[in-house]
Amino acid sequence: MKHQVLLAEDDFDFGSILKQYLALHNFAVTWAKDGEEAFQLFAENSYTICVLDVMMPKMDGFTLAEKIIELNPEVPFIFLTAKKLKEDKIRGLKLGADDYIVKPFEADVLVLKLQNIIKRATQTTLIHNEVDKLAIGSFEFDIKNQVLQRDDEVQRLTEKETALIQYLLSYKNTMIRREVLLQQLWGSDDFFSGRSMDVFISRLRKYFKADPKISIQSVRGVGLTFAIAE
Repeated sequence: MKHQVLLAEDDFDFGSILKQYLALHNFAVTWAKDGEEAFQLFAENSYTICVLDVMMPKMDGFTLAEKIIELNPEVPFIFLTAKKLKEDKIRGLKLGADDYIVKPFEADVLVLKLQNIIKRATQTTLIHNEVDKLAIGSFEFDIKNQVLQRDDEVQRLTEKETALIQYLLSYKNTMIRREVLLQQLWGSDDFFSGRSMDVFISRLRKYFKADPKISIQSVRGVGLTFAIAE
C-alpha cells in the first residue's frame, strides 16, 4: 500500500520534479499549487504525511499547517523553504513540524526524511497498542486514547507527546542522555530535532505542573530525568 503524500508547492518546475521523484519511490502524491488548494484537498482526503512550502500564494505554509492541525493534529508534516531565517525554523518547531528542509536540496534527502518519519509514526502506533492506561503520580495516562487526566481536568495529547511521555515513563527517575532520546523518538540528534524536542518537553512540564511530585529535570547539553517522587 502506497503512503499518501500531500505536496503543497507553488513552483511548477520544482513541484513537478518532486512529485515524479516521490512517485518513483512508491509514494502516492497529490500536488497542490497554493495553500488554499492544499487545505481543500486535506479537508476532503486522508494523507499519511504533508510536505508544505512556506512561501505560497493565497495561504502560506505556516497558516496552512495551523489549519491542518485543527483538522488532524496527528498528521506529520515537513516544511520546505528558501529561507534560512532562525525565526522561521522556531515558528515551524512551535507548530510541531517533524522536519524543516532549506532549498535547494536533493530530492533523495526528502525521500529519506519521509520514510524515517513514517517509520517512527508506525512504530509509535504499535507501541501504543500494547498498554491501555498507566498511573503517573496523580495523573491517569490513557495511552490508547492519548489523554492525560487529573481529576476532572483532561489534556488531549498528540501522537508525539504520547510517545514521549511513554518513553520518559519507562526510564523514570533515571538520567536519559539527550542524544539517546533524540535518536529514539526523532531519529536524529541534529539542531532541528533538538529544538523540536525542547518544545515538546516544555509542553509536558506545563501538563504535569499540577502535581508537585512530578518534574522533568534537565542538565544542559547532557540529558534529562523524568522524576516522580514516591
